[in-house]
Amino acid sequence: MGQAGASAGAIQFHYDLGNEFYGLWLDPLMVYSCALWSDDPDDDLETAQRRKIEWHLGQAGASGCDTLLDVGCGWGALLRHAVSHYGVRRAVGLTLSQSQADHVTAIGPSNVQAQLQAWQDHHPERPYDAIISIGAFEHFADLKQNESSKLAAYRSFFQFCHRSLVMGGRLSLQTITYGTSDRRSFSPFFSDQVFPESDLPHLAEIVTAAEQLFEVMILQNDREHYARTLRAWLERLQSNRREAERLVGQAKVSIYEKYMKLMLLGFHSGSMNLARIGLRRIGQVSVDDDHAST
Repeated sequence: MGQAGASAGAIQFHYDLGNEFYGLWLDPLMVYSCALWSDDPDDDLETAQRRKIEWHLGQAGASGCDTLLDVGCGWGALLRHAVSHYGVRRAVGLTLSQSQADHVTAIGPSNVQAQLQAWQDHHPERPYDAIISIGAFEHFADLKQNESSKLAAYRSFFQFCHRSLVMGGRLSLQTITYGTSDRRSFSPFFSDQVFPESDLPHLAEIVTAAEQLFEVMILQNDREHYARTLRAWLERLQSNRREAERLVGQAKVSIYEKYMKLMLLGFHSGSMNLARIGLRRIGQVSVDDDHAST
């Protein structure tokens, strides 16, 4: 099956910069996506990230299930939490980052597995009980695609999830979306220096792509949560700037500072939003990889 969106090389350009570098400014769980904050001004980053993980595990109905798939598993925090706190018997993560896969494998435990594989190439022997995807959807389409092929790429993802889930199974999704902006506002700085071969979805595109495959159970816009997350990351990066420059160089640290500041502004202004979506699989089991039966 052909791959749309970011290639392995594009993903590794960003995420394989070094686990030690990311460890300087991410929380101890190594979660690289928007946290879920409380109203408490003293809420800390690690607690907020754990709260986000638990929100998605709850939306996916993961408690006590046999198998769970995390599409874009990062450094594996959700996989480990699923087996250690939610009784998931086997948790599988997909990533195109070698550094992330190596990290997951090194930490374990044995019932957590990271596969260096795109979702387009993943063919489970039997359907999963739950699927989660956090911060990966942004890489499923490319700025070079026209609108119809972009929507088709999103449709392919939901078809993959549909045929990879048990009847009535749940999918929990988190992604940045365009807000008051669109792809014409996508700065070349991001596409050239930060996230090559990627594009943001519009919320309407997500809903359209999931039609007759999934029912939207919950949808919330938490853009201010991402602004707060970015402020925490930026503060931690700047506090560890000397060590960060030693690891990746002054130029790369400056790029990351700029990208965080621009994204912070985008979420604060509403030009970008942060969607958390809980979906339930509808329809019958698919017998055709290209046309999910409903």
